[in-house]
Amino acid sequence: MNESMLGILYIVGLFALLWFLMIRPQQQRQKKHAEMVRGLNVNNKIVTIGGIYGTIVKVKEDSLVVKIADNVRITILKNAVSQVLPDSNGESDKE
Repeated sequence: MNESMLGILYIVGLFALLWFLMIRPQQQRQKKHAEMVRGLNVNNKIVTIGGIYGTIVKVKEDSLVVKIADNVRITILKNAVSQVLPDSNGESDKE
């Protein structure tokens, strides 16, 4: 009985370790990314997950229109935004 209880405790401990080292940090990153996506505004400078730099021209429900060059605009999903770049004053637009 004592050895089986120790085995169960060992498995529970491994799951707890897995939770704190892998699952919980991933959930925190997802939450932070979701907050960043909710805070996207027109004129934010962004980088997409594909490495494209641009400026948001229009915010739609699930997508963004991004200006990447003169007379070049693309539509991307909001979730494709990797980061919001700081503005020219050195302050972040993330707020």
